[in-house]
Amino acid sequence: MAVENVQHKIKVLVIDDSALARKILMDGLSRDPEIEVVGSAPDVYVARDKIVYQKPDVLTLDVEMPRMDGVEFLRRLMPQYPLPVIMVSALTTPGAQVTLEALEYGAIDFVAKPSTSFGNKLEQMLDELIHKIKLASTIDVSRWKDRKVKKGKKPQSAVLTGSTDKVIGIGASTGGTVALRTMIEAFPPDMPGTVIVQHMPPKFTKMFADKLNSISKVEVKEAEDQDRILKGRVLIAPGGMQMSVVRSGGIYQVRVKEGEKVNGHAPSVDVLFRSMAQYVGSNAVGVILTGMGRDGADGMWEMKNNGARTLGQNESSCVVFGMPKEAYQKDAVEKLLPIEDMTLEVVKLLREMK
Repeated sequence: MAVENVQHKIKVLVIDDSALARKILMDGLSRDPEIEVVGSAPDVYVARDKIVYQKPDVLTLDVEMPRMDGVEFLRRLMPQYPLPVIMVSALTTPGAQVTLEALEYGAIDFVAKPSTSFGNKLEQMLDELIHKIKLASTIDVSRWKDRKVKKGKKPQSAVLTGSTDKVIGIGASTGGTVALRTMIEAFPPDMPGTVIVQHMPPKFTKMFADKLNSISKVEVKEAEDQDRILKGRVLIAPGGMQMSVVRSGGIYQVRVKEGEKVNGHAPSVDVLFRSMAQYVGSNAVGVILTGMGRDGADGMWEMKNNGARTLGQNESSCVVFGMPKEAYQKDAVEKLLPIEDMTLEVVKLLREMK
């Protein structure tokens, strides 16, 4: 007798206060044969009961909810009932602020709601959400049960010798906002100029940069075209744009412009790292952090080939050990280490450089 191969569907619970949004999300997700929408909830109190009885694999959670917002719900949920959560956020400043906070309290990732409930942008959002739900279902969030932003080990100073300016390049995706906070909070005031690509939509990158700036000893800002890369300054690539490094008259600066997506991303880590390989060469340190996919692996390999020092986040401290793994398997990464050790190790490498 033939044994039927029954594939376990990913059980999803949709939490949103808008009846229209719930219907759109449920209908859209149900089209995928690997997903079963087990229910929906208009607020987190109804959701709490459904989580217990329907045992979903993944939650989608609206950021701005009545009675209790998404962040407060996460703060209470994750210690008791850790589940992969994808935030669904409005493309607004308040929405972005709350979403960034939600990522610190254990949400895996987020998607941005389009401004209209029909058309191509809605289809793109649903495709992105399905993709992220499938990824989230594979992540063991029980190890994030007591997840807090780790404190990075802080060097007192970068104090570098040598006449040539050094540049640090960092690439991150899923889980990167928390990892980057751990790194940047530990930066000493004299850290060499740093350029970052974090996969994120427009508006969110500005909010993220402002938040990091408020808690760091270095200046953190969303990059603008022709911004100079300076000691004590961190530039974050704007969502939807490509950022690269150039050298002009002995000065490093960034070029920020619209461009085709690379590896499905704008900004792309590969675009940044390849430009650093070309213009910064052996004066660069490249760091690849948590994230899905392989964006950054090829660019980091080029950096290493051109004399840069390279580091990657290790599996146990990653939310998704995708990008660092790809770079490591390509022999583009010298060393994998926990995120809380990363800033200290970067400074150590910088001091070894001439």
